[in-house]
Amino acid sequence: MSVSGDLFELTPAASAVPQGLDLVIALTGFSDAGGAAGQFNEYSREAVSSEPIAVFDNDLLLDYRARRPIIYFNEDRLTEYSPPALQLSLAEDDMHRPFLMLTGYEPDFLWERFVRDVIALIDRFGVARTMWVHAIPMPVPHTRPIGVTVSGTREDLIEAMSVWRPHTQVPANVLHLLEYRLTERGSDVAGFALLIPHYLADTEFPAAALATIDSISAATGLILPTDELREEGRDFVSRIDEQVQGNEELQRLVGTLEQRYDAYMENNSLKSPLMDSDGELPSADEIADELEKFLAARKGHDDGPSGSQGPRA
Repeated sequence: MSVSGDLFELTPAASAVPQGLDLVIALTGFSDAGGAAGQFNEYSREAVSSEPIAVFDNDLLLDYRARRPIIYFNEDRLTEYSPPALQLSLAEDDMHRPFLMLTGYEPDFLWERFVRDVIALIDRFGVARTMWVHAIPMPVPHTRPIGVTVSGTREDLIEAMSVWRPHTQVPANVLHLLEYRLTERGSDVAGFALLIPHYLADTEFPAAALATIDSISAATGLILPTDELREEGRDFVSRIDEQVQGNEELQRLVGTLEQRYDAYMENNSLKSPLMDSDGELPSADEIADELEKFLAARKGHDDGPSGSQGPRA
């Protein structure tokens, strides 16, 4: 590596990055319902052509005891150490259009310094627009499209896509802070909070990854491959639907969530897509319990005695 920053080092490839690209950010961490950012990180490694241009220092940013790296034990020796990576990459979409992509984990430490360094990179490469995605669990049905709450300075995206605009306090993540600082500067920034069915929040919900990519496309115009994810999503939903159809109580509870969602989307008269007209949150613990059992059974079946993996749940 060549040039050093406060928390990162630039790679030699950084010298060839064109100015004025869009920046896409998805970090795993506190709020990643449905595995939206985690799936996108994995997807980007496998399906998107990219090259690291700035690598952040794990020893400064990562709490190893809270998120322990993986080391491989092969009979009588250690053969591979796989620490997580937090890096900025130069990537290409399906039309060979370049963009910047910041992926990896949410830093545990030094948020203000991390945000300053990311903004320094934004300035260095003359980033045109910044967009980021995270996902939160909500009492909404899996049978409806994933909604989003859009924040930032992109009024066009807020007006066109934001289905829920709350007045509330929420626990912040580091990208909230980044958006806040960019907004103070008057930069072009958009944050997408995906509203994921809460009973699927602890799974890898393929629709969450698809909604992440759709949000990226809406904010940047980039075109990314989704055929494999869509196939996984159809399989996932069909299995969930089978479970629901075989249980009258689940049908009733999912139906209640559907009615409240549809009423909100039809006239937007409720306080939020989560509440009924009396302001009560729907209870769907039974859904979560039943589906957790179903998904755990499916995981055991997919893993099999040999440890081979089937479709992700």
